[in-house]
Amino acid sequence: MKTNFVNTILAVFVVIGMTAFYGCKKNESSQGTTKVQIKMTDAPGNFDKINLSVKEIVLVSGDKPYVFAASAGIFDILDFRIGTSNPDILVASGEMPSGEITEIRLVLNETGNTIVVNGVQQELKTPSAQTSGWKVKLTANPELVEGAAYTLLLDFDAAKSIVSTGNGKYLLKPVVRGITAATTGLISGTVLPLASHPEVLVIAGTDTVGTVADPLTGKFTVGGLSSGTYSVKFAPVVGYRDSTITAVKVALGQNTSLGTVTLKQ
Repeated sequence: MKTNFVNTILAVFVVIGMTAFYGCKKNESSQGTTKVQIKMTDAPGNFDKINLSVKEIVLVSGDKPYVFAASAGIFDILDFRIGTSNPDILVASGEMPSGEITEIRLVLNETGNTIVVNGVQQELKTPSAQTSGWKVKLTANPELVEGAAYTLLLDFDAAKSIVSTGNGKYLLKPVVRGITAATTGLISGTVLPLASHPEVLVIAGTDTVGTVADPLTGKFTVGGLSSGTYSVKFAPVVGYRDSTITAVKVALGQNTSLGTVTLKQ
């Protein structure tokens, strides 16, 4: 095995807006939730196999940890490579409140983590990975906007993370860097009067997604939108007139607010 081996393992965290048909909801913290999918992939390297047994992923927001139990079982990370027909593996998924992520940790199980070098398999020691987990160094703390979607790339530097102990054994001490990129945007606003109870339709060509305004506040949010230009149609109950706003621009990771829209009788 080459001593100057450089390999990069990427973990792709796809953070998807809760739904494309999303209405505003209230809770005690006045926050919506965001659905999170956590995927892993890697780049080619000189190891035969790196088998990982992930226990959980911990995302920290507002000083509160949100734990996502892993569902992938034991897998060889080298089987999943960008640019191939098998680019990644879904490791865990769940929901958490929208807001700023200040810390990410990857926690491994105590057994099941192995490395194969030159056809020989041996246990891969992972100090602290079974307790507090691997802490990811974020280049910037991602802000999860309700209804938007994001991809978080976790860059594992294997040249620094795989450590030879000098007696043919190996330790895994991950050096991880996190990078955030938005993949969708959203449209929000308030429609009055409350008695109009409108359906809110976001239209692009022949595609339409929508929601209904909150009956108590009139607020609405439609997320999971690609960047582009849309028309927003308000279809109220009988007694109020339809209204359409055209040329509404959506940018990735941005909330395009329409402000307050008042429907006429």
